[in-house]
Amino acid sequence: MARLIFVNLPVTDLPRSIRFYEAIGARLNPQFSDDTAACMVFSETIHAMLLTHAKYAMFTTKPVADTHKTSAALICLSAEDRAGVDRMAEAAAPAGGRTDPGPVQDHGFMYGRSLEDPDGHHWEVMWMDLSAMPPQAA
Repeated sequence: MARLIFVNLPVTDLPRSIRFYEAIGARLNPQFSDDTAACMVFSETIHAMLLTHAKYAMFTTKPVADTHKTSAALICLSAEDRAGVDRMAEAAAPAGGRTDPGPVQDHGFMYGRSLEDPDGHHWEVMWMDLSAMPPQAA
């Protein structure tokens, strides 16, 4: 079995967060979701677990960060092509998030944009063509 990743994120409004993640391309897995958590699937191996603050607090004794004010993590997700990067980034703002809180990065062989979910969690979306990577970047 391939290794899986589950990125666990505290959210203030679970239904709003589900709608946001569906808008940027994830799908809800009801098998691992309830009124305190939602498993959002990006691929067979990549999942975002959206947890209410009460549920999140069950796994840590640390205070929950206000990611609108502080950076807790930069999570990067690949896209199949440049257009896929743009589609995901452009879907953020209409779904209640923020598009391009960081600079657009275009290096020819690599293209990336950023977005924030409604709770301020920062995601980078990138595409790379490794065959076009210049030797000095390798």
